[in-house]
Amino acid sequence: MSKQTALLVFGGVSSEHEISRLSAACWARSLDRSKFELLYLGITKQGKWLLFEGDADAIADGSWETGSVTPCVLSPDRNHHGLVVLGEQPRVVHIDVVLPILHGKNGEDGTIQGLLELSGIPYVGCGVLAAACCMDKAVTNTLLDAAGIARCEWDWAWAEDALAEFDALASRLEQSLHYPIFVKPANAGSSVGISKAVNKQELKKAIEVAAKEDRKIVFERFVQGQEVECAVIGNHTPTSTLPGEILASQDFYTYDDKYVCGTSRTQIPANLSQQQLEQVQQQAVKAYKALGCEGLTRVDFFVEKGTGAILLNELNTLPGFTAISMYPQLMAHYGTPLPQLMEQLIALAMERTAKHNG
Repeated sequence: MSKQTALLVFGGVSSEHEISRLSAACWARSLDRSKFELLYLGITKQGKWLLFEGDADAIADGSWETGSVTPCVLSPDRNHHGLVVLGEQPRVVHIDVVLPILHGKNGEDGTIQGLLELSGIPYVGCGVLAAACCMDKAVTNTLLDAAGIARCEWDWAWAEDALAEFDALASRLEQSLHYPIFVKPANAGSSVGISKAVNKQELKKAIEVAAKEDRKIVFERFVQGQEVECAVIGNHTPTSTLPGEILASQDFYTYDDKYVCGTSRTQIPANLSQQQLEQVQQQAVKAYKALGCEGLTRVDFFVEKGTGAILLNELNTLPGFTAISMYPQLMAHYGTPLPQLMEQLIALAMERTAKHNG
């Protein structure tokens, strides 16, 4: 049986560039090379696309950019069905499947997915619309509300309006959400730009922080409770693991807590009753379908202290694949180790493309 050629895309211009490299290195180390020929396409922080010939360690530590690299582009021409390498003698390399291991903007927001749809190349993860909707927290929340999926009270504003009309906005939020209020850029991942405001002065500062990341800002009522996450996988008939629990070492699950300090802990399954575990699992699948997700998504919830309410927080269409990431931990705990998981995700990508083109 001949090998399939998989293109691993990593890096990118988002604030999660470094995490993308770590996730990509995990894929590079775990994918079964007896079944797949693996090529690497790295995107620098400046947006330069380079075919990299090296190893996973260089991807992880960022030294890949000084290694053996050649400019390249993914071709939208379906006759190419692959990569155009722009060396001294330009050539086209056929690609069977793309692994877009890109977090945040330009990675899981529908942009690269659109290019891949044009190219006709199967790719791992959600399609254009689901990726774009799940990336934008205001759009996600609106669709969840329409689908009847419980979440905390929330509001949103354009960053420019929030700053220009701050007093009116603050008054509105104080009446509807009350302090503490979480302030988030609508389009950013891994807790980047998120702040917890406990008064009007902190609210303004939090808006300024979030505005550096995105033009749209989301405001949410603070929920005191457990942070739990499900790993959902599949296309038309998705399944979900039972949830695992994030035991954050800080006031809330920050970017540093996730990736820099390494001080957060996880518990699988979450410390909930069996009934609650199953309710979270069911809501994860319901949200996955409501947002049109395919391939994989991590669905995050709060279980509120006191009320026991299960409140959906967000959907992450390309969750981390680092050593401490919850999605692969959950899948492994429930019987799907990394190499098998990766093959399953590739098979789902092939299945979706065949169905759409059929």
